[in-house]
Amino acid sequence: MKLYGSLNSPFVRMSMVTAMECGLGLKVQLVNTSVNPTEAHAALEKLSPIAKIPVLETDHGQVVYDSRVIMEFFCHTSGNKSLLPDEPIKHFRVLTLLAMAQGLGDTAVSLRYETFARPKDALWPEFVVRQRLRIAAVMSELEAKWMPHLSDLTLGCIGIATALGYIELRQLAPDWRAKFPDLSHWYEQFSKRESMAHSAPVL
Repeated sequence: MKLYGSLNSPFVRMSMVTAMECGLGLKVQLVNTSVNPTEAHAALEKLSPIAKIPVLETDHGQVVYDSRVIMEFFCHTSGNKSLLPDEPIKHFRVLTLLAMAQGLGDTAVSLRYETFARPKDALWPEFVVRQRLRIAAVMSELEAKWMPHLSDLTLGCIGIATALGYIELRQLAPDWRAKFPDLSHWYEQFSKRESMAHSAPVL
């Protein structure tokens, strides 16, 4: 299988971490693919009309996207029932946590593009403030209500950890560890997993 993307992306990384936690790490080839938000990527457009990373091409030539679907595909292919449990309450709790992780990642990437890629004379200050507040709101929600549910290894936990990793990588919330010590401690411990260490992005 081929996974197109860059580990600098939280969505690519959460897909790759899932593959490794499912025992599929050696079966998934990461095809390093960088994208620019203002330019089309010809190779990705041949695989997906959205042309965003990640995109998975299976051994049978099937194309799977986006990261949420890829992560579930890895669970299904490997027969892993713990990362996304079948039991309804646990199942939808994990998916809700994963949705929060996806939203956190989307917000962080948007903030990065706005503050780094956008021309300074076109910067939208109100948008920047809103994204920073959204990141803080998610972290506050996690700290206050979700810590007990982060103790099990699930797709939601993987998503949260890789989104936090991206925020750290890009230094988008420099004081988050002091403000959310329980979440910070959880992230520190989760980051020691072999899958996280082996997928750590390098700038």
